[in-house]
Amino acid sequence: MKLSGNSQRMEIRQGQSLVMTPQLQQAIKLLQLSNVDLSAFVEDELIRNPLLERDKRDQLAAEKTSDDKPTVETENRPEMSLDSNSSKTAEEAVDADFEGTYAISKNDAGEVGENTGGAIDWSRAGSGGRSSFESSDYGIDQLEAAKPSLHDHLSDQLSIANLDAISRMIASHLISMVEDDGYIRSDLAEEADRLGVELSQIKSVLETLQGFEPTGICARNLKECLELQLKERDRYDPAMQVLVENIELLAKQDMAALLSLCEVDAEDLAEMVAELRQLNPKPGDVFSGSTAALVVPDVFIRQTPEGGWAVELNTDTLPKVLVNSRYYAKINKQHNSEKDKTFISDCHQSASWLVKSLDQRARTILKVATELVKQQDGFLVEGVQALRPLNLKTVADAIQMHESTVSRVTSNKFVSTPRGLFEMKYFFNVAIPAVNGGEAFSAEAIRHRIKGLIGEETLSAVLSDDRIVEILREAGAEIARRTVAKYREAMHIPSSVQRRRVLRQNS
Repeated sequence: MKLSGNSQRMEIRQGQSLVMTPQLQQAIKLLQLSNVDLSAFVEDELIRNPLLERDKRDQLAAEKTSDDKPTVETENRPEMSLDSNSSKTAEEAVDADFEGTYAISKNDAGEVGENTGGAIDWSRAGSGGRSSFESSDYGIDQLEAAKPSLHDHLSDQLSIANLDAISRMIASHLISMVEDDGYIRSDLAEEADRLGVELSQIKSVLETLQGFEPTGICARNLKECLELQLKERDRYDPAMQVLVENIELLAKQDMAALLSLCEVDAEDLAEMVAELRQLNPKPGDVFSGSTAALVVPDVFIRQTPEGGWAVELNTDTLPKVLVNSRYYAKINKQHNSEKDKTFISDCHQSASWLVKSLDQRARTILKVATELVKQQDGFLVEGVQALRPLNLKTVADAIQMHESTVSRVTSNKFVSTPRGLFEMKYFFNVAIPAVNGGEAFSAEAIRHRIKGLIGEETLSAVLSDDRIVEILREAGAEIARRTVAKYREAMHIPSSVQRRRVLRQNS
């Protein structure tokens, strides 16, 4: 209605607006949940919704697995094959994409805010109308923060460490191998081979991790753990070094041998032993009371005998629920009040949409993971240095989805590959353009190349940033000198002048 002077008139206007249906809101929220959060949400819904029940076939399989010898049944997992001899595409294995299922176009699919209206009242039965995404069972006295695990503590420090993408990936892999007492006992050479990187790069990242708190963490043995703590206290002098290297003699109480080796008197040796006893031989024990969160992969990637790649969903992490249609039909036949009819109808609708949303979530994850394997097959074959430049838009366009959908799918989702366990986000890299419009390089591959060039330097051939630019351009990468300097500084590599001085001192 529009006022014009003293007159009134009605006007009809046509416009377009994006309306987020409650079902679409639920599907989007489920899509970005981790497998742990998803299981917790479904358990909550099983309690709230009388028409939702656990798949009995899944229960029987779980009971049978617990009684029998544990087995890995890969043949029952939803799978896409990327064999080199097959022309099948991911789209042929998935009947509909995420946006198509929920009637939202690619152009209209924007980011959904937290306060978008129209949420279904999933919990009308005695929950005060609160959404099942909210926590309603805890009082203020129960909000004590959970004690972080050792892995969480190290990951938090890694998030603020100044590392390049490849080193950060290596660091995440090493953190996953830290044992409860704080030690890394895995063979570093084997891990370097698994990741496809140089052993020196693994050792460099390990040195960074050993600078994290608590002091002594990520040591490979007791001697290294004590050495790290003593260096932090500035007490690792030559005599103390000899004592640590001969710690076995201290365990045998062979003080005479230690006095001779350390070249100190009895009083000094007693003080040194007292200092050792103040150190923590198991720095990870301070977190032993907390329960470390086990990272379970959402997707398995394995090589097929034909030379291709098979992408499989980890169905063990997917909640399996059904709608009890018989119970719904039985209730509908009874003479119920309008309020009861409305309640049971809403329960049936929410249960049906939850089952459909869970199925579509699984299909979408599989579809995105399959495209990631297509884009980053070089990483699976050759290692980190073969990572290709990749962004959300490239994957979204390839599978005809919106970038926001791909972003949600790759958040908090993990992929198990022959080279280790990685978050999906790790496969996205910044692109470095190629000379004459050729295929671009990933920033991680360029960093890896820069570090390799500098690692091969000799006193007579120290590379300046300009020379590195020339070498990279000869290899086809169009890169500026300031970019090389930025990458070098991010990897804590000194300038050519400083490197020449160090090489001269060591020669």
